[in-house]
Amino acid sequence: MATNLVNLEAVGKVYGTRALLDGVSLGVSEGDRIGVVGRNGDGKTTLVRILAKLEPADDGRVTHAGGLRLGVLTQHDSLDPAATVRHEVIGDMADHEWAGNARVRDILTGLFGGLDLPGFPQGLDTVIGPLSGGERRRIALAKLLIAEQDLIVLDEPTNHLDVEGIAWLAGHLRARRSALVCVTHDRWFLDQVCTRMWDVQRGTVHEYEGGYSDYVFARAERERIAATEEAKRQNLVRKELAWLRRGAPARTSKPRFRVEAANELIADVPPPRDSAELMKFANSRLGRTVMDLEDVTVQAGPKVLLKHLTWQLGPGDRIGLAGVNGAGKTSLLRAMADAAYSGGEKQPAAGRIKVGRTVRLAYLSQEVAELDPAWRVLEAVERVRSRVDLGKGREMSASQLCERFGFGKEKQWTPVGDLSGGERRRLQLLRLLMDEPNVLFMDEPTNDLDIETLTQLEDLLDGWPGSLVVISHDRYFIERTTDRVYALLGDGTLRMLPRGLDEYLERRERLRRATTAPGAPAPGTAAAAAAAPAGQAGSAGSTKPAAVSRAAQKELQRIERRLERIEERQAVLHAEMAEHATDFGKVAGLDAELRELAGERDELETRWLELADGD
Repeated sequence: MATNLVNLEAVGKVYGTRALLDGVSLGVSEGDRIGVVGRNGDGKTTLVRILAKLEPADDGRVTHAGGLRLGVLTQHDSLDPAATVRHEVIGDMADHEWAGNARVRDILTGLFGGLDLPGFPQGLDTVIGPLSGGERRRIALAKLLIAEQDLIVLDEPTNHLDVEGIAWLAGHLRARRSALVCVTHDRWFLDQVCTRMWDVQRGTVHEYEGGYSDYVFARAERERIAATEEAKRQNLVRKELAWLRRGAPARTSKPRFRVEAANELIADVPPPRDSAELMKFANSRLGRTVMDLEDVTVQAGPKVLLKHLTWQLGPGDRIGLAGVNGAGKTSLLRAMADAAYSGGEKQPAAGRIKVGRTVRLAYLSQEVAELDPAWRVLEAVERVRSRVDLGKGREMSASQLCERFGFGKEKQWTPVGDLSGGERRRLQLLRLLMDEPNVLFMDEPTNDLDIETLTQLEDLLDGWPGSLVVISHDRYFIERTTDRVYALLGDGTLRMLPRGLDEYLERRERLRRATTAPGAPAPGTAAAAAAAPAGQAGSAGSTKPAAVSRAAQKELQRIERRLERIEERQAVLHAEMAEHATDFGKVAGLDAELRELAGERDELETRWLELADGD
């Protein structure tokens, strides 16, 4: 029987007149991997701080097992600004001692990209004081993980980590024997790491078995049986459940409840997006041209990030951008936004970005736009527009959209200056959507948003008819809201990844192995790009003439668009076959067309791979 590590008995905590926790009783045992979810402000951080005895409870009792080795990552580190990274992370270990320790090597490589900490000016001897919040966050996480613990408590551990860092952390935590309690809004991470969930709602904590996907299933089943939640909220849960069951069956472990009941819930739920209908709307709003990039070079100061980029963003495209920090994702969006906002007058360092005449761009940057702190929430939204058309006949008032984003009737009269960081982020999103854009750029939109707000945003984007480009380290959000993933691999090129973020991580791992082998060139150099496996090195390290590369890129784009049309036609044919199932002549004709399309698709995919590997 597993040893009990921490017990909470009838714990209560009140802030002002609000009870964040009301008579909560929970336990953590050896081997537990618990994810904590809930809306911002409902008490997730308070719960784990009380559990770790960093904050006293007003009522009840918290008991730790004798000799408990506890490691805690809070949202604000306690690192000594005068100390070096070596002092905080490695401590008194001699170089030969930590370098010979597999765990230390794995943690330094996973969190910093190498044992010499390539992103830090003096490596391990860098002084912590001048470092950014993200760099300090990684140092605090490394310090915690290198130590031995019985229980690890993590509050938003994926903040400031990129897709690779999050994937590494998930694998590392799965391999550890320590028990885990983790607060995070990263749903992919929860699915990968956790086997139990605590849902903090209105002073109580609901417990569920399994990861995030299992939690969605179980919560939908509980709400179906109890029938206590309002229809709007329940429909959102059912919609996400349908997407998880149909679109990503490999995400979830075996549910701990009747799968038949879950399937019954989604029997009449359509796919999240009607792609053909949205494409028709997008074409009517945008025409044929959105943004065409011809032989574009993108720079950040003197540093060249992208060379000879020829790419097209079409009407209705939903694109996710992946890439290492510093590869140029944000710089690419800014270059495109500059061209759009200037009417095509402001162009990149080389090449040209052609912007469609009907483009109405909204750009959600990582910085929260400053608003007059005296404005009320509703006033800040109505200053943009009082009503908004969300596409497909859906119209909402400013007040209704505020409610969808968690600003209830009373909260709508709160001064902007009194909002939290997450609430300001929500308000920024609201104002962008109220302006009825037909092209939307989103740079890390999930920062500071809780899971419930993310679900609301995803629901709105499902019916939004326009072109969308998303940069995010939130893998779940990327997969949920976009149809294709492109990657900046640090070699000056932009590549489409048919298998999405899984392929991105595989490519990055191959490149890492190639550049860390004995005698390999340093990462990021032209030699490293040349040494990468087929398909890794791009035009930055290529000896082909630029014209040949551009021709190949144009053919790749033509193939990608034809593959999209084939996929849409195949979906229509499958629907027609189901409709005429008893008409064998009709079905035979449809089946013949399906086989012909499948053959064409195989040929196109083969050609695509040839071009991608030879570019």
